[in-house]
Amino acid sequence: MPRPLVIGNGRIMVTFDEKLEMRDFFYPHVGQWNHLQGNRNRLGLWVDGRFSWTADEGWERHLGYQEDALVTEVEATHPGLNVKLLINDAVHRRLNIYLKKVRVQNLADKEREIRVFFGQDFSIDETDVGDTALYEPFYRVICHYKRNRYFLVNGFSQRGRFDQFATGIKKFGMAEGTWRDAEEGILSGNTIAQGSVDSVIGFNLVLEPGGEETIYYWICVGRNIQEVRELDKFVLEQNPEELLFRTRSFSRAFLDACFESCAGTCGRDVEKLPPEIVTAYKRSLLVLRTHFDAGGAVIASPDSDIMVTNRDHYCYLWPRDGAVTIYALVQAGYGRLTRPFFRFCANALTDRGYLLHKYNPDGTAGSSWHPWLEEGVVHLPIQEDETALVLWALWEYYRRERDLEFVLECYRDLVRPAAQFLSDYVDEDLSLPAESYDLWEERRGIFTFTAATVHAGLTAAGNMARLFGQPKLAESYFQRAGEIKEGMIRHLYDEKRGRFLRGLRFNRQKGAFEPDTTIDSSVAGVFLYNVLPVHDARVAETMSQVEKVLWVKTGVGGVARYYGDYYFRQTDDLETVPGNPWLVCTLWLAQYYIRAARSIEELARGQRLLEWSVKHSLPTGVMPEQLHPFTGKPLSVAPLSWSHAAFVIAVIEYLSRYRELEAAQERMVFSVLPGEEVEVTPPAVRF
Repeated sequence: MPRPLVIGNGRIMVTFDEKLEMRDFFYPHVGQWNHLQGNRNRLGLWVDGRFSWTADEGWERHLGYQEDALVTEVEATHPGLNVKLLINDAVHRRLNIYLKKVRVQNLADKEREIRVFFGQDFSIDETDVGDTALYEPFYRVICHYKRNRYFLVNGFSQRGRFDQFATGIKKFGMAEGTWRDAEEGILSGNTIAQGSVDSVIGFNLVLEPGGEETIYYWICVGRNIQEVRELDKFVLEQNPEELLFRTRSFSRAFLDACFESCAGTCGRDVEKLPPEIVTAYKRSLLVLRTHFDAGGAVIASPDSDIMVTNRDHYCYLWPRDGAVTIYALVQAGYGRLTRPFFRFCANALTDRGYLLHKYNPDGTAGSSWHPWLEEGVVHLPIQEDETALVLWALWEYYRRERDLEFVLECYRDLVRPAAQFLSDYVDEDLSLPAESYDLWEERRGIFTFTAATVHAGLTAAGNMARLFGQPKLAESYFQRAGEIKEGMIRHLYDEKRGRFLRGLRFNRQKGAFEPDTTIDSSVAGVFLYNVLPVHDARVAETMSQVEKVLWVKTGVGGVARYYGDYYFRQTDDLETVPGNPWLVCTLWLAQYYIRAARSIEELARGQRLLEWSVKHSLPTGVMPEQLHPFTGKPLSVAPLSWSHAAFVIAVIEYLSRYRELEAAQERMVFSVLPGEEVEVTPPAVRF
């Protein structure tokens, strides 16, 4: 199930599903550890002897965010119970505090008692073994703990602290959990439970006809009981309403900083785009912020339901995805925010100068399915683009920020060893990067996308070497980048087919590389990373074939990853559905149209694909990885940071290109005679 609501502060990340249940609670890293691990923190009501959790049938739910803020705005109405809930959720901008505000409205024309219950179903450090849940009478709170993880739960209404509580055993023996007790409307008051445990707190409200009352609820997280007590004291002293206001203000200040720093790109020209694209752009920036751990990792997605398919998740940093996200943030004006990412990569770099498949947010190596030994051959289990794009992103950071001291800090420990690896890890016969896995992590070979990123990474390294007074080293990197470009044109461009190949695959029986002719959207890397200019005829024909073959020919539309994509495949009719539509791949096509536009009118093709991306996002603005080709509903995970990053990049490029074309048109209007003007169609302007 997608996660339409995501909030966080770089140390805590919390998600909710479409039924308003909290599904993921990460701490102390974004993406690590998930202390719900498939469980649900619930919200339910007892009214006139009837009970309903918000996930039950009968609720009408409207999910969203407050404008330009990482504060949710949710409305849930149950006509059968004559009750409406107005809900706001947030994570404190700085402290490890989750906050919730619930306004309970009695829609009936009589006074009624309404009991509101909050269930806590933690599995601390991703296992329920050895957990403890207790009522702490000195501070009158519920506390879940194990080792150095403490979760303090508290709340109050206008009548005071919570009225009921219970702790108990869950999912063990005959016990389902104390959440079942809540359905009776009365909690047992059991003060402690150990092992596999949960807890519930309840508020007893009496509401007049048409009346309402507000409940504030919060979870403080820390390393020991003293730490969470201090946070709880802080919430009570400062008032939850004030803390929600500060969080909302911080979010808006975050976006204001972007529009001020991008005055020439975003702030001044944003009116050139429809309001729904601008709203999605802002939401994408906020969603990306939640995916960025304070230690530098940028996780792909917090949607833990994906574990149902392969017992793993997307809560990792893939250096490639991270580099693209960092580039998006740099271009949006948040360059200084991205520095921890480059430090993370410098620390993660192996002694040979390459980055591994993926990493946990704490910097340790993530799980992988790339073998070190295959068919008796030892090889590196890497995707070379992941190392290359980090260097590319660092140079783009410098171009934008001119932060010489920081780039120098990265130069010795990151740039030099990574660039040397890229320069050495080459098939000399082909003048192409040696074999590695493709960006889709499915096959081994030499790929156009990989070669394009290595070209970009070595060019970036050459620029940095020249910047720091090492011209000979710079020239060696530039020379190798040039050789790779020549190798791409010689071996990866298919004259007969008039397009770039996906890549070359080694046939061990023949002892030679063979072309992989599958149409793959990733060949967009040729223009994305400036191997060839966008108006080059080879690029134009390649992208034309990509669109023709990979456009999903249903009412949904969008671009598939490649012809015959099997990941979450929904049909074998490949002519109609070559693969599920992916937002990233569709936005690459948008970038192509944006860069290739020769007039403002031609930008409309790119704009339509931006509008398509907004249309196929969740109503909250969250963007998925891919879509069902017939229903348009999200498949795999949602949100996906790569999708949001691709959207941000495409919007910025649209506005930049619009400004260039507008300026070109103005230059073509000149005076012939006093009082007489002639307008001339401008020539092509390269991006």
